[in-house]
Amino acid sequence: MIRLLPQGEGGITVELGTAVDPAVNARVHALAGAVTRRLGAPVLEVVPSYASLLVIFDPLAIPRARLVRRLAALAREVAGTAAGPPRRVVRVPVCYGGELGPDLEEVARRAGVPPAEVVALHAAPVYRVYLLGFTPGFPYLGGLDPRLACPRLDSPRLRTPAGSVAIAGPQAGIYPVESPGGWRVLGRTPLRLFDPAPGASRPFLLAAGDGLRFVPVEREAFDETARAVAAGAWRPEVER
Repeated sequence: MIRLLPQGEGGITVELGTAVDPAVNARVHALAGAVTRRLGAPVLEVVPSYASLLVIFDPLAIPRARLVRRLAALAREVAGTAAGPPRRVVRVPVCYGGELGPDLEEVARRAGVPPAEVVALHAAPVYRVYLLGFTPGFPYLGGLDPRLACPRLDSPRLRTPAGSVAIAGPQAGIYPVESPGGWRVLGRTPLRLFDPAPGASRPFLLAAGDGLRFVPVEREAFDETARAVAAGAWRPEVER
Protein backbone atom coordinates (compact mmCIF):
# COMPACT_ATOMS: atom_id res chain seq x y z
CA MET A 1 0.00 0.00 0.00
CA ILE A 2 1.39 3.38 -1.04
CA ARG A 3 -0.70 6.56 -0.85
CA LEU A 4 0.51 10.13 -1.35
CA LEU A 5 -1.62 12.86 0.22
CA PRO A 6 -1.19 16.64 -0.02
CA GLN A 7 -0.55 18.55 3.21
CA GLY A 8 -0.95 22.25 2.44
CA GLU A 9 1.27 24.18 0.04
CA GLY A 10 4.55 22.56 1.07
CA GLY A 11 3.83 19.10 2.41
CA ILE A 12 3.17 15.57 1.17
CA THR A 13 2.39 12.55 3.34
CA VAL A 14 3.50 9.17 2.02
CA GLU A 15 1.46 6.40 3.63
CA LEU A 16 3.05 2.94 3.53
CA GLY A 17 0.52 1.09 5.70
CA THR A 18 -2.01 1.45 8.47
CA ALA A 19 -0.74 -0.87 11.23
CA VAL A 20 1.77 -0.54 14.05
CA ASP A 21 4.15 -3.02 12.49
CA PRO A 22 7.98 -3.26 12.60
CA ALA A 23 8.27 -4.02 8.88
CA VAL A 24 6.09 -1.06 7.88
CA ASN A 25 8.02 1.23 10.22
CA ALA A 26 11.32 -0.03 8.80
CA ARG A 27 10.12 0.98 5.32
CA VAL A 28 9.14 4.42 6.64
CA HIS A 29 12.65 5.02 7.96
CA ALA A 30 14.25 3.59 4.82
CA LEU A 31 12.16 6.03 2.78
CA ALA A 32 13.14 8.92 5.06
CA GLY A 33 16.81 8.12 4.49
CA ALA A 34 16.37 7.78 0.73
CA VAL A 35 14.49 11.10 0.49
CA THR A 36 17.15 12.91 2.49
CA ARG A 37 20.03 11.45 0.48
CA ARG A 38 18.59 11.67 -3.02
CA LEU A 39 16.20 14.61 -3.22
CA GLY A 40 18.49 17.23 -1.76
CA ALA A 41 17.82 20.87 -0.97
CA PRO A 42 14.17 21.12 -2.17
CA VAL A 43 13.22 18.87 0.77
CA LEU A 44 13.29 20.91 3.96
CA GLU A 45 12.39 18.22 6.48
CA VAL A 46 11.13 14.64 6.79
CA VAL A 47 8.99 13.54 9.73
CA PRO A 48 8.51 9.76 10.17
CA SER A 49 5.60 8.23 12.08
CA TYR A 50 4.42 4.65 12.62
CA ALA A 51 3.36 4.00 9.03
CA SER A 52 3.82 7.24 7.08
CA LEU A 53 6.35 9.92 6.24
CA LEU A 54 5.62 13.64 6.08
CA VAL A 55 7.84 15.38 3.51
CA ILE A 56 8.06 19.16 3.85
CA PHE A 57 9.43 20.83 0.72
CA ASP A 58 10.01 24.18 -0.93
CA PRO A 59 7.33 24.53 -3.65
CA LEU A 60 9.44 27.16 -5.40
CA ALA A 61 12.36 24.73 -5.73
CA ILE A 62 10.50 21.71 -7.10
CA PRO A 63 7.04 21.34 -8.67
CA ARG A 64 4.68 19.24 -6.57
CA ALA A 65 3.89 16.87 -9.45
CA ARG A 66 7.59 16.08 -9.98
CA LEU A 67 8.13 15.51 -6.27
CA VAL A 68 5.12 13.19 -6.11
CA ARG A 69 6.59 11.08 -8.93
CA ARG A 70 10.00 10.93 -7.20
CA LEU A 71 8.46 10.00 -3.85
CA ALA A 72 6.32 7.29 -5.39
CA ALA A 73 9.37 5.78 -7.09
CA LEU A 74 11.40 5.84 -3.87
CA ALA A 75 8.52 4.30 -1.93
CA ARG A 76 8.43 1.41 -4.41
CA GLU A 77 12.19 0.97 -4.05
CA VAL A 78 12.01 0.51 -0.26
CA ALA A 79 8.92 -1.74 -0.40
CA GLY A 80 11.03 -4.83 0.31
CA THR A 81 12.81 -3.43 3.36
CA ALA A 82 12.68 -5.83 6.29
CA ALA A 83 12.73 -4.95 9.97
CA GLY A 84 16.18 -5.67 11.33
CA PRO A 85 17.33 -5.79 14.94
CA PRO A 86 17.65 -2.47 16.79
CA ARG A 87 20.92 -0.58 16.43
CA ARG A 88 21.25 -0.62 20.22
CA VAL A 89 19.12 -1.46 23.26
CA VAL A 90 19.04 1.20 25.97
CA ARG A 91 18.39 -0.03 29.51
CA VAL A 92 15.93 2.24 31.33
CA PRO A 93 15.57 1.83 35.11
CA VAL A 94 12.01 2.17 36.41
CA CYS A 95 10.62 2.35 39.93
CA TYR A 96 7.08 0.95 39.65
CA GLY A 97 3.96 1.69 41.67
CA GLY A 98 3.27 3.91 44.65
CA GLU A 99 3.44 7.65 44.15
CA LEU A 100 5.65 7.12 41.09
CA GLY A 101 3.22 4.72 39.41
CA PRO A 102 -0.30 5.75 40.42
CA ASP A 103 -2.07 3.61 37.79
CA LEU A 104 -0.30 0.31 38.44
CA GLU A 105 -3.05 -1.07 40.67
CA GLU A 106 -5.81 -0.18 38.20
CA VAL A 107 -3.94 -1.72 35.27
CA ALA A 108 -3.47 -4.87 37.36
CA ARG A 109 -7.20 -4.94 38.13
CA ARG A 110 -8.09 -4.58 34.46
CA ALA A 111 -5.60 -7.28 33.44
CA GLY A 112 -6.76 -9.62 36.21
CA VAL A 113 -3.25 -10.18 37.56
CA PRO A 114 -1.30 -9.02 40.63
CA PRO A 115 0.66 -5.74 40.35
CA ALA A 116 3.94 -7.66 40.52
CA GLU A 117 2.95 -9.58 37.38
CA VAL A 118 2.14 -6.32 35.58
CA VAL A 119 5.69 -5.19 36.37
CA ALA A 120 7.12 -8.48 35.12
CA LEU A 121 5.07 -8.39 31.91
CA HIS A 122 5.91 -4.73 31.26
CA ALA A 123 9.63 -5.23 31.80
CA ALA A 124 9.93 -8.46 29.78
CA PRO A 125 10.08 -7.25 26.13
CA VAL A 126 12.71 -5.37 24.23
CA TYR A 127 10.59 -2.49 22.91
CA ARG A 128 11.10 -0.83 19.55
CA VAL A 129 11.25 2.97 19.36
CA TYR A 130 8.97 3.68 16.41
CA LEU A 131 9.13 7.47 16.54
CA LEU A 132 9.58 10.50 18.77
CA GLY A 133 6.70 12.95 19.09
CA PHE A 134 4.02 14.65 21.21
CA THR A 135 6.65 16.41 23.36
CA PRO A 136 10.43 16.62 22.67
CA GLY A 137 11.90 13.14 22.96
CA PHE A 138 8.67 11.24 23.79
CA PRO A 139 9.29 7.68 22.50
CA TYR A 140 6.35 5.78 21.06
CA LEU A 141 7.19 2.15 21.83
CA GLY A 142 5.92 -1.03 20.26
CA GLY A 143 6.11 -4.43 21.92
CA LEU A 144 3.76 -4.08 24.90
CA ASP A 145 2.34 -7.41 26.07
CA PRO A 146 -1.29 -7.40 24.81
CA ARG A 147 -2.47 -8.53 28.25
CA LEU A 148 -1.59 -5.07 29.56
CA ALA A 149 -3.32 -3.07 26.83
CA CYS A 150 -5.92 -0.71 28.31
CA PRO A 151 -7.59 2.57 27.31
CA ARG A 152 -6.37 6.03 28.20
CA LEU A 153 -7.66 7.75 31.30
CA ASP A 154 -11.20 9.11 31.00
CA SER A 155 -9.89 12.51 32.18
CA PRO A 156 -6.25 13.31 31.34
CA ARG A 157 -4.03 14.59 34.11
CA LEU A 158 -3.08 18.25 33.89
CA ARG A 159 0.44 17.41 35.09
CA THR A 160 2.28 14.19 34.38
CA PRO A 161 5.82 14.30 35.83
CA ALA A 162 8.90 13.99 33.63
CA GLY A 163 10.12 10.42 33.49
CA SER A 164 6.66 8.89 33.88
CA VAL A 165 6.56 5.44 32.25
CA ALA A 166 3.09 4.88 30.85
CA ILE A 167 0.89 2.79 28.58
CA ALA A 168 -2.16 3.49 26.40
CA GLY A 169 -3.88 0.93 24.21
CA PRO A 170 -1.15 -1.28 22.70
CA GLN A 171 1.53 1.40 23.12
CA ALA A 172 4.10 2.21 25.78
CA GLY A 173 5.98 5.46 26.25
CA ILE A 174 7.88 7.77 28.58
CA TYR A 175 7.07 11.42 29.30
CA PRO A 176 10.36 13.34 28.81
CA VAL A 177 9.05 16.58 30.34
CA GLU A 178 6.21 17.45 32.69
CA SER A 179 3.06 17.84 30.62
CA PRO A 180 -0.63 17.02 30.53
CA GLY A 181 -1.26 13.39 29.68
CA GLY A 182 -3.91 10.71 29.55
CA TRP A 183 -1.74 7.59 29.50
CA ARG A 184 -1.75 5.23 32.50
CA VAL A 185 1.41 5.71 34.55
CA LEU A 186 3.01 2.51 35.87
CA GLY A 187 6.23 3.97 37.24
CA ARG A 188 8.95 6.52 36.71
CA THR A 189 12.50 6.56 35.42
CA PRO A 190 15.15 8.95 36.79
CA LEU A 191 16.73 9.25 33.34
CA ARG A 192 16.61 12.48 31.34
CA LEU A 193 15.21 11.75 27.90
CA PHE A 194 15.43 15.35 26.67
CA ASP A 195 18.34 17.67 27.44
CA PRO A 196 18.19 21.01 25.60
CA ALA A 197 21.34 22.37 27.28
CA PRO A 198 23.78 23.90 24.74
CA GLY A 199 26.61 21.67 25.94
CA ALA A 200 24.67 18.42 25.69
CA SER A 201 26.25 15.92 23.28
CA ARG A 202 22.79 14.95 21.99
CA PRO A 203 19.43 16.42 23.02
CA PHE A 204 17.52 13.11 22.95
CA LEU A 205 18.44 9.94 24.80
CA LEU A 206 16.57 7.75 22.31
CA ALA A 207 16.13 7.68 18.54
CA ALA A 208 13.73 5.92 16.19
CA GLY A 209 15.07 2.44 15.49
CA ASP A 210 16.54 2.00 18.97
CA GLY A 211 15.52 -0.80 21.29
CA LEU A 212 14.57 -0.20 24.91
CA ARG A 213 14.50 -2.50 27.91
CA PHE A 214 12.77 -1.46 31.16
CA VAL A 215 14.68 -2.54 34.27
CA PRO A 216 12.69 -2.59 37.56
CA VAL A 217 14.54 -0.92 40.47
CA GLU A 218 13.73 -0.10 44.07
CA ARG A 219 13.27 3.47 45.28
CA GLU A 220 16.78 3.65 46.77
CA ALA A 221 18.37 2.78 43.40
CA PHE A 222 16.00 5.22 41.67
CA ASP A 223 17.12 8.07 43.95
CA GLU A 224 20.79 7.18 43.52
CA THR A 225 20.52 7.24 39.74
CA ALA A 226 18.55 10.51 39.88
CA ARG A 227 21.41 12.12 41.81
CA ALA A 228 23.95 10.84 39.25
CA VAL A 229 21.84 12.19 36.39
CA ALA A 230 21.53 15.60 38.07
CA ALA A 231 25.30 15.72 38.59
CA GLY A 232 26.01 14.81 34.97
CA ALA A 233 27.74 11.61 36.10
CA TRP A 234 25.35 9.12 34.49
CA ARG A 235 25.93 7.40 31.15
CA PRO A 236 23.34 5.26 29.39
CA GLU A 237 23.62 1.49 29.75
CA VAL A 238 23.48 0.05 26.26
CA GLU A 239 23.18 -3.52 25.02
CA ARG A 240 24.61 -3.97 21.55
